Amino acid sequence: MSEQVIIVGGGVIGLGIGFELVRRGTPTTIFERDRAGRATSYQAAGMLAPDAEIEFEELELYDFNRESLRRWPDFAERVEAASGKSVDYRDEGTLIVADDRDAAEALGRLYDFQQEQGLNVEWLTGEEAREIEPFVAPRLSAAVYAPSDHQVDNRRLVDALRTAFRTDGGTLHEDTPVEAVVPDANTPAVRTAGGERVTGDRVVVAAGVWSRDLDGWTPDTTPPVRPVKGQMIQMRRKRPFDLQHVVRGPEAYLAPKSDGRIVMGATSEEMGFDTTVTAGGLYDLLEGGWEVVPGIRDLPVDETWAGLRPASRDHAPLLGRTSAPGLVMATGHYRHGILLTPITAEEIARLVHTGETSDWLRPFSPQRFSEAKSSTPSA
Repeated sequence: MSEQVIIVGGGVIGLGIGFELVRRGTPTTIFERDRAGRATSYQAAGMLAPDAEIEFEELELYDFNRESLRRWPDFAERVEAASGKSVDYRDEGTLIVADDRDAAEALGRLYDFQQEQGLNVEWLTGEEAREIEPFVAPRLSAAVYAPSDHQVDNRRLVDALRTAFRTDGGTLHEDTPVEAVVPDANTPAVRTAGGERVTGDRVVVAAGVWSRDLDGWTPDTTPPVRPVKGQMIQMRRKRPFDLQHVVRGPEAYLAPKSDGRIVMGATSEEMGFDTTVTAGGLYDLLEGGWEVVPGIRDLPVDETWAGLRPASRDHAPLLGRTSAPGLVMATGHYRHGILLTPITAEEIARLVHTGETSDWLRPFSPQRFSEAKSSTPSA
């Protein structure tokens, strides 16, 4: 069992892993470049939606997502108990809606696939969808109800995880960027921007979109993670408007929070590290959201932002040992960072403790790209 673990990155993944380690009695230190949980994790929408987000060619990832959702209630209970703070776990379900004939045809194909996979989903007419959620558009073509897809308030979550980690004995260094990782089989280390070298028994890299920018990687070990920009709008509930369910339309989704926030997103743009909020991005979101929930027209807007999702080459996470000695990776969660927090935290903590890679982690090995390259026959 590792005696000292260093985690690079204090987002929801790093904090979650740290929390699971310290509650098992493992001394753990997190280094965060800014304030813990105030980057990608803070800028998300908090949807826990494996059924709504299932993709035709990502069944292995769907199983992983679904298992993490199964673990969410217990994980939320542990975090709340340790921190004394609510994470606002909500289980009303999700409505996936179509606003015209073409969207209904696409939704029908998704529904057929969901049915083939045995998912708990229900096909609805527009009128039936309004019986569940009165604030969806009056002329919806069709909808799919996914009662098993839930949500959490990601901003409350990062606050609770930060408190829980420190309350249970973890050490958190904020505003302390790590410049480099130093692989070593026995005493891997990190080097901070201030020049300090800190050693441990394991180093876990959970730095999201900044994971590949750390010095110390070799060409074969560098995580293939890139930033994908997503612009978002936050509105405030104004009675009588009272949306209760997550609504996912063809061009935008809306996630209502218990504190009155309505989070709407998100564009998907390959723009590197650019976080500029653009008129075009906001227009697309507002148009897409208004088409499916027209009541947003009169809501006050109190925040806009552009976040960066950490996407790997195949859009699946990078989880487990790297070929760099002493380094473990937990990054590349793309759209699913909040959803995958429980399973990532628990399985990476288990790996650190036992040295064994679980069956859940094997498909997402950070070494899968280099292994695939080496197994390709030469011409």
